[in-house]
This record gives sequence, C-alpha cells and structure tokens, in this order.
Amino acid sequence: MAEKRDYYEVLGVDKGADDAAIKKAYRVLAKKYHPDMNPDDKEAEAKFKEVNEAYAVLSDPEKKSQYDQFGHAAFEQGGGGPGGFGGFGGFGDFGDLGDIFGSFFGGGFGGSSNARRNAPQRGEDVGASVSISFEEAAFGVKRDVTYNRVQRCPDCSGSGAEKGSSPETCSACGGSGQRRVVQRMGGMQFQSTVTCETCRGKGKIIKNPCSNCRGTGYIRVTKKLEVSIPAGIDDGERIALRGQGCDGRNGGPTGDLIITVRVKRHNVFERDGYHIYCEVPVTISEATLGAEITVPTLEGNEKYTIPEGTQNGTRFTMKGKGIPYVNSSGKRGDLIFAVNVEVPKGLSEKQKDLLREFASACGENNYGKKTGFFKKLFG
Repeated sequence: MAEKRDYYEVLGVDKGADDAAIKKAYRVLAKKYHPDMNPDDKEAEAKFKEVNEAYAVLSDPEKKSQYDQFGHAAFEQGGGGPGGFGGFGGFGDFGDLGDIFGSFFGGGFGGSSNARRNAPQRGEDVGASVSISFEEAAFGVKRDVTYNRVQRCPDCSGSGAEKGSSPETCSACGGSGQRRVVQRMGGMQFQSTVTCETCRGKGKIIKNPCSNCRGTGYIRVTKKLEVSIPAGIDDGERIALRGQGCDGRNGGPTGDLIITVRVKRHNVFERDGYHIYCEVPVTISEATLGAEITVPTLEGNEKYTIPEGTQNGTRFTMKGKGIPYVNSSGKRGDLIFAVNVEVPKGLSEKQKDLLREFASACGENNYGKKTGFFKKLFG
C-alpha cells in the first residue's frame, strides 16, 4: 500500500497555516481535481479524494491537533481517524463544497440561488444628471429631468401573458423553477439542484406571450419629472427620489431615481463648503487712503469700506453672504474677498513726476515691510 503524503503537503500549505489559508488551498484544489472537470481521469479522481481527506483532518481543530502530534498514526484503525467519514475522509465543511458544486452544476446542495430567482426583487436604481448655474445651486431651483425606466407592462400587468390568458405552472419542475440532479463521483452519489431548463427557473410557462412586452412582463419607457433641487447643493452631490426608478419583480419594491447635480463654474466666485471667495481690485489711492468700494455678492453689488493702509491680498469677510446650508432655514456661509491692489500703467510724465514727489515725501518711514525686510536681511 502506497505511503500517504503529508496532509500539509497535499494542500500545499505550511504546517503553521491558519484556517483561512487551509480553506483557500482546499477550495482551489477541489475545483482543480473535481471529477466533473476531469472526466474519466483516474489520477485526478485520486487527487480529489486525497485533497478531501487532508481537508477533513486539517479543518477540524481536534483532528488537526492529533495529526500534528502523531501524524497518520493518529488515524489508523481504531484511532478515531477520518475513515468514519465515508471511506476517504469525507468532505469536512459541506458549505465549502456546496459553493464549489454550485459553480459546476448551477445550483449547489441547497439551491439557494434558484430560490432567490423567484423571490421578490427590488427594482434597479436609475441614474440621471442635471446641470445648473452657481446661483441656482445657491438658492435652489426646479428642473425637468427626463430619464428611462423599466416598468410593468400595462397590457398584461407584468404577467407576460396576452390579455385573456395567464401563465401556466411548469410541469417539468412543478413551479419550483429548479430540478434535482444526481451526480456520481468516485463511487459516491451526490444530489444537487439546477435551474429548470423548461421554464428557465421561473416556474411558469407563457404559451401566449403579451404582444406589447413580448412576454417579458416589462417595458422600457421614457419619463419626465419635475425635480426640486434644494438651496445649497454642491457640484457632484446627489438627490435620491424614492420609488421613481425601475419597478421591482415578483412583488419587490421599486428602485430609486438618483440625480447627480453638476454646478457650472462662476466667473467671479469660488466655493469651499458654504463659504464663497473672490478678489476685488482696488486702486493704490483707495488702498492707501481707505475707501468705500463695490463688492459683488450673490444678490448683487454691495458697498464695503476698507480702511486706509490696506495691503494687497488683505481679506475681508461679509457674514451671511455665502451659500445657504441645505435644509436649514436662514443659516448661510460667508463671503470672503481679497483686495487686489492694482498698479497703474501707461502714466504720463506729469503723473510720474507727481508719483516721484509723493514717494520722496513718504521716505522710508511709511513702508514698514520694506524696511523690516532689509533689516532682517542685513541685520
């Protein structure tokens, strides 16, 4: 009798491998050497038995402990070994093998995938997009959205059968949508469930299909809906309209309409959260002497007084002039503007002389930053 290989070697894992690694190796090898994948291949059948025998031991903590201590001797006749599992160690975790069988036979032991086929199914969500302006995003707007959805056929009410007729129970599967199939592997017999070929798992046969939906029970339609876009919404955010998507199947609920909002860029403002930002150009004299300047807002231009000696890039905040908070009455972000001091160009000789005279009159005392810079530089 040929000497048995080490179980860890059979599965291709280290002795210290954890349960997850052992299970992963088993699933790969069981699929590789499965008799249905290797018909009339005695060598593959022998390896399939060997893999299952190894897994039956290494997947059981108690048997694994015995094997780690005594090796194959722990399971010799009378030693409580795996022989009692069916001649070659059994299949250990039937949930794992059920998954493998499901990939071969389309069903597995429990037939859960077929059972789910006729269970209530929620309708699919439908996506749409709408483009709005910056101001519309800030204050809200109504928009018409046109999209396609799948709905129950009005002529047959979703049955798929022509008016005056109805679907009949499939005689091949008795309305269950699945059949039991017996498979023989290595002298053992296994029973699995597969989708009924006659009714394609639906459990019903339509002899007179509806002419409107061609027997599917559903049709694709174009729908137009007015949508209220809330104030404060931002670019890329979504609105979900419950129950406006595709109809469900087998009595399942309707899906949703998911609208993605695209907000166009503004020529002046930039948005960060609920605050908006912009730059406002001012003249040298306005920045130097202070002035009442015009500042753009979402509601129109407003006056704002900047103090004398305002430096380029200085920021000012106008409270409550930003974006309204979504679903919040009255609360708004701020408008923050930066002063951009504009240096005049194309001066006449007279203007240049006046500017030189002004600069000479100021001296260095009026330019604190410049004086401080060179002090830091040269000490």
